[in-house]
Amino acid sequence: MRISELETPAILIDLDIMDRNLKRVADYARANDLIVKPHTKTHKIPALARRQMELGAAGVTVAKVGEAEVMLEANPPELYVAYPVIGRSKIERLIAVARKTRVTVGLDSLFAARQLSDAARAAQVSLRILAEVDAGMGRVGVSPGEELISLGRQISNLPWLELQGITFYPGHIQTTGDEAFTTQLKELATLVQTITTDWKRAGLPLHIVSGGSTPTLFQSHQIRGMTEIRPGTYIFNDRNTWAIGACSYEDCAASILTTVVSTARPNQIIVDGGTKTFSSDRQAASSEVSFGYIIEAPEAVLSKMNEEHGYIDLRGRETALSVGDRIRIIPNHICAAMNLHEQVYGIRGSEVVETWRVAGRGKLQ
Repeated sequence: MRISELETPAILIDLDIMDRNLKRVADYARANDLIVKPHTKTHKIPALARRQMELGAAGVTVAKVGEAEVMLEANPPELYVAYPVIGRSKIERLIAVARKTRVTVGLDSLFAARQLSDAARAAQVSLRILAEVDAGMGRVGVSPGEELISLGRQISNLPWLELQGITFYPGHIQTTGDEAFTTQLKELATLVQTITTDWKRAGLPLHIVSGGSTPTLFQSHQIRGMTEIRPGTYIFNDRNTWAIGACSYEDCAASILTTVVSTARPNQIIVDGGTKTFSSDRQAASSEVSFGYIIEAPEAVLSKMNEEHGYIDLRGRETALSVGDRIRIIPNHICAAMNLHEQVYGIRGSEVVETWRVAGRGKLQ
């Protein structure tokens, strides 16, 4: 099938770029003795998780139990659930997953740990646990120091839970290459060193120090003591990853194919994709209201969206675009966009060579 035969809107994945992104990270991790457990929140497709593991990933990371259930199709040797699992029903489903592959869970409360321990004991299935520490984002994770050590000790005393170490997410470190990024990275490195030293001094097991993100991906070797990384967006990248300097335009594998449906208003065209196609994420590192980068008209701006309409402001420039023409737009946030589409298309040149169902979309529970 040719791209021109696709219905729009449709997410296109340039396979040459995607494969280059995957290989680059695999090579980097191998050269720096880092384990990769990529976060599948971006692609949500078991076939792509398998491709990541074929290149050396040790398993995959998910946020929700529903995603873990979907990713069993990829036959991962390990699933890391980087999210506290709370509630009887969810834990019962997680135990069912743990009967099929090794499961590690990150958590930041004794409440969550006790629920997991009780369920694991009843099912006679052990779970591996990482204690989550707040590395600066202020979202989840206990404070470094005595609070983290106390949590680790409490987890280590619970039956059927195997404490493996520490996990953190440096999501507060975004714009790369500037002085603030360098400072924050040094602060993170110092924090991790302090945390791991205190943890070892307390006699707690430290087999895993799990962290990383796409913005900090290629500086991961500077965080001494970190053993594994969990990047997600890197497989495709997006406009925001590009905007903060974590990739280049040439590294953006995903775009959304749209059709021009109206040119009735001066200096404006309307495409058949709005918030239900792109999500409403704003552009990072910019005060301009813009929801994507228009490949065929870089100086135009996707400035407004309704549910099904995308407003492209031509900024007073003439354009050859007419009703029926197709344009590709790199979304600001590809993870959110993927969650809105039932299937996506892998392309090489003008040909569609793969079609994937987005099996993990909507798996919020």
